[in-house]
Amino acid sequence: MEVSIVSRELIKPSSEAHHLKPYNLCLFDQLIPDTFVSVILFYPNNKLNIIIHDDHHDHLSKTIIQLKKSLSETLTLYYPLSGRTKNNLYVDDFSTGVIFIEAKVKCQMSEFIQQRKNESQNQLVPFQPFCKEKTWPPLPPLAFQINLFSCGGIALGISMCHKNADAATLSNFLKSWTAFFTQSPHNIIKPDLSSPSLHFRSKTNEFLENYTSLMDRMWFGEGDYVTKSFVFPAKSIETLKQKAKSERVPNPSRNLAISCLIWKHAMAASWAVFGSPKASIAGQAVNMRPRMKPKLDGAVGNLFWWSMASYDPNDYSNEVELSELVVQMKESITTGLFDEDYLSQLMMMANNKEGLVSEVENQLEIMSCIELENNADIFVFTNWKDFFGEVDFGFGKPLSVGSIGKVGPAFRNLVILVDADQWGKGSVDAFITLKAKEMTLLQKDEAFLHFTFQNPFLPNNNNSNA
Repeated sequence: MEVSIVSRELIKPSSEAHHLKPYNLCLFDQLIPDTFVSVILFYPNNKLNIIIHDDHHDHLSKTIIQLKKSLSETLTLYYPLSGRTKNNLYVDDFSTGVIFIEAKVKCQMSEFIQQRKNESQNQLVPFQPFCKEKTWPPLPPLAFQINLFSCGGIALGISMCHKNADAATLSNFLKSWTAFFTQSPHNIIKPDLSSPSLHFRSKTNEFLENYTSLMDRMWFGEGDYVTKSFVFPAKSIETLKQKAKSERVPNPSRNLAISCLIWKHAMAASWAVFGSPKASIAGQAVNMRPRMKPKLDGAVGNLFWWSMASYDPNDYSNEVELSELVVQMKESITTGLFDEDYLSQLMMMANNKEGLVSEVENQLEIMSCIELENNADIFVFTNWKDFFGEVDFGFGKPLSVGSIGKVGPAFRNLVILVDADQWGKGSVDAFITLKAKEMTLLQKDEAFLHFTFQNPFLPNNNNSNA
């Protein structure tokens, strides 16, 4: 696949933003390292044809102009994502803008999707995902790359700095962008720019010095990491949920079932490479927005935190049971800071803001202890269900949602789950990052592969020229 850059520019808010006060980061923003997450939305030519009535290239040019214009309008509303982060405290210079790249791809989109070469996806996004980025000069919170395939299909590649936003924020931003593009103001999601920093106030000095280094170690570790994609068909997921259920968790979600299956077999691969069983930790990204009262669905920034489930083989005499892992992970995301009643109590306290921050500090202390305990493996899971599959610019929902390409040399075991209806309604694509030796073992694990297929055929309704 050959990718050539056609143009590169900065898109700024459509209205002047230099007069606005600096936007304060919340505590969660401050704790997250400077690193970029990537998302790629694939729109094939057969969907673009819905709006193409004349010359394709002329219409494509008009489409790109409208994308830039509507992006500028969206940035006026979400202006913190157009600025630059200063001193890990606030965002300013909102008129600086975001990167917008136009590129041509010498390849058929159908061929690219079918080959499923994760490392090639990095060519479709502005920044390599999950690398340790320098904090100076400050980088843009967002960058976009419009990739024009030879067949006429378009892939929108997005790089998001995790310091400034999480997947929920990016999802709201993209849906608002489509609303501006299609002139559908009723679909614009108004951002909540105050609640995160109000409830989880930023910290300075010793607190950040202690815990940002901890979070850096939680996010990054030296190793030869590789990413592979595994599809879980809907039928396999239902079978897996039945296998994962127990008296304590009689109806496990698809996220729990898939995540714990991956945890189980990634754990086994790690033990095989290490030479013996050892303790293992599963961190699950939990969106705080729906758990807060009132709900903060439009909150901008990072409003998620990590639940921590653990498995110590010394506590069990038998082999690792999937249902037991599901119990451990389920309990970790429904207790403490993630329990809605407990969270409500904290928020209702007279000193509620400090109460919430104190609870986060307690969680950080637990993480610190876990990190030192028995050289435990850490596997991190995040679920992007419903975040990006509905991003429709007027030419249909994306055929496919891509994620991680080749990560940097320093990273951590990570699993990202995305909707993958292109392989059948209800299917899930798991982007799994492990060390190379462990990935090799996972790819040969028949008990794991029984629930997946790595190279599925393209759906019959897909345009071969897409």
